[in-house]
Amino acid sequence: MLPGVGIFGTGAITKVLVPLLREKGFDIKAIWGPLKEAESVAQSQKISFFTNKIDDVLLRKDVDLVFIVCQPFQHAEISKKALGIGKHVVCDRPMGLHQADALKMVHASQYYPRLITLVNYSLRFLPAFTHMKRCLQEGLIGPINQISLVDIRVQLGTLFPEKFDWMCDAAMGGGALNLVGSHVIDLVSYLLPQHAVRVHGVVRSYTKTTAAVNGIRQISAPDFCTFQMELAGGGALVTASLYSHTVPAKSFSQEVLICGSKGHLVVRGGDLFVFKQKAEPQQMKEEAIYVDVQDLHFATSESLLPRPYIKGLCKMVGALKEAFANKDASWVKEPVQAAATFEDGLYVQAVLDAIRKSSETKSWQRVRITPETPSNHEQIMTFARMSTM
Repeated sequence: MLPGVGIFGTGAITKVLVPLLREKGFDIKAIWGPLKEAESVAQSQKISFFTNKIDDVLLRKDVDLVFIVCQPFQHAEISKKALGIGKHVVCDRPMGLHQADALKMVHASQYYPRLITLVNYSLRFLPAFTHMKRCLQEGLIGPINQISLVDIRVQLGTLFPEKFDWMCDAAMGGGALNLVGSHVIDLVSYLLPQHAVRVHGVVRSYTKTTAAVNGIRQISAPDFCTFQMELAGGGALVTASLYSHTVPAKSFSQEVLICGSKGHLVVRGGDLFVFKQKAEPQQMKEEAIYVDVQDLHFATSESLLPRPYIKGLCKMVGALKEAFANKDASWVKEPVQAAATFEDGLYVQAVLDAIRKSSETKSWQRVRITPETPSNHEQIMTFARMSTM
């Protein structure tokens, strides 16, 4: 039997998440948010219980899985409470405003290792990227340790909703770097075995007002960022450019290019291509490896989420269903092994912090996770204590 679900948040992603969960067989038991917004979403999505109190959701006996898709500064508080009373947690990106938030969540998850704790980096589940990862591991474009360059370009429409909220405010976690750049950073760590050691970035906010957001309040969240990452061990150089201020409001395009010693792989939207060297020097032959023809079963016109991210989320929810369906006396997490853990989210948060600092100082910055996470010995002792309970 699938667990009952409680949702924290009433934004655009909730209107996508609810039908996705129901399509996979999950029952939405409760929704949390500002009272009027929670009531409105509960009525439109046919959710029987709504509240503006965190504990009212977490203490419900029929809620065993929570999706946290609210403002980033509340992620750590809700996650810690949920884990402390035995709820599984899926948290939206980014994990928090800074590393300190993410670190609290990591520590909480280590005390309860039997519970599922995931971050919604849904591109990991997009079929084009699962095929790309397999091609890299099989050496289709050369040894994976000889990857030289990863180039990522994302053009998307407006990041800002029709009325002012946290996504318009940099201090509250809004903007291209947090909302899209975090996906990009996690995707690179999913595809390649090395983490970033140094970064250099430029983060800018070009859109100060919109037709709906003007007057006293102005937008401070960045709508443009570009950054470079040097991977460990003298590995690949990663370059990424993300911007939304120069394209139509509903436009979206994404290209991920990975260059190896024998050719390169590229994902455009949801399609994967390989370019292999031919017998003649300096010539390449393009071949389609995977073409995405799957359509979504519901409308997403109200959502600010691009379709590849929604499709990845759909696959992730399907993996969650399989994980709970396969549950026996000893918890089995294999169906969600590909998902981003809280530890993965902490690494992403460290890179985000370094990029922001680089933009402020106009210099390269090292990626550091501080303070340090518990040692392996401490983690083993924690697991040992849990096993004796």
